[in-house]
Amino acid sequence: MSATSADTGGVWRRLVRRGRSRRLSFTAREAIAGYLFISPWLVGFLVLVGGSMAISLGVSLMRTDLLTDFTFVGVDNFVRLAGDKLLQKALANTAYYSFTMVPLGTILALIIAMLLNQNLKFQGVFRSLYYVPSIVSGIAVSMLWLWLYNPRVGLLNSLLAQIGIQGPKWIYSDVWAMPSIIIMGLWTTGGSMLIFLSGLQSIPTALYESAEIDGANAWHRFWHITIPMLTPTILFSLIMRMIGSWQVFTQAYVMTEGGPNNATLTIVLYLYRKAFQQFHFGYAAAMAWLLFGIVLVLTLLIFKSSPLWVFYESEVASMRSRKRVSKRGA
Repeated sequence: MSATSADTGGVWRRLVRRGRSRRLSFTAREAIAGYLFISPWLVGFLVLVGGSMAISLGVSLMRTDLLTDFTFVGVDNFVRLAGDKLLQKALANTAYYSFTMVPLGTILALIIAMLLNQNLKFQGVFRSLYYVPSIVSGIAVSMLWLWLYNPRVGLLNSLLAQIGIQGPKWIYSDVWAMPSIIIMGLWTTGGSMLIFLSGLQSIPTALYESAEIDGANAWHRFWHITIPMLTPTILFSLIMRMIGSWQVFTQAYVMTEGGPNNATLTIVLYLYRKAFQQFHFGYAAAMAWLLFGIVLVLTLLIFKSSPLWVFYESEVASMRSRKRVSKRGA
């Protein structure tokens, strides 16, 4: 009886040890749980985004209206892009918008964030007022500015007339059309402002106190502490703004339809015309891949340059230590 019990106990212990050995480690279980949690997004990304990109690449190799004609033409659509004068105009307009809007919008958002980071009365109200335009519908914003830019009854020209200045034709002028859209875009910097405000509030106050003890004035604190500590935020803002600026569409479509004389024709608006007005979906898909390549190259350039100008808290502290030591040695 005892021998049987001992044998049974030994078998049971061996089974338990074998079961434990087959159990997954904590790290493996944690990894599996993580993949299960992100699986809805991952599946959606692979099916909706990855699948759409694969279909778009296939369509770019065809001459098709997606209804009747599906003729394989190889890279002919991409070759035609090089000789399309209207596409070159659209690329030039979009580049002008992007390379003007991105730096101006970033600087303006930083200035507003610094002003709203002060201890002011009704601080929350001001922050909300600056942020609200960034969440308003693009069509509603375009309709509002369409009235503001009216050369006869618009608010801007009415205010200019009060001080004896004849306002321009704004979006109805070849020269002023794109600057008008850029000015309207600067009005919606609330999103970037909020990001910069968060970055400013994450800067340790000990750095400012230490610099003030060392005799640094407001400009020195701004240039040697605020800007270096904000460079990761600036990097994020630049990338997001750059990507968004090359996709500008609503303003040009609603306000000017690309005019006057294609002065506000952007690449996405031109792509829309080719795809949904002229039904040249193969050519439009090739144009979309060209836009993807441009945005990818610009994003990679920003990332590659980031080690030269992006700093983090430990690096800023070490820079200040080196400067303090060099001053003492001098």
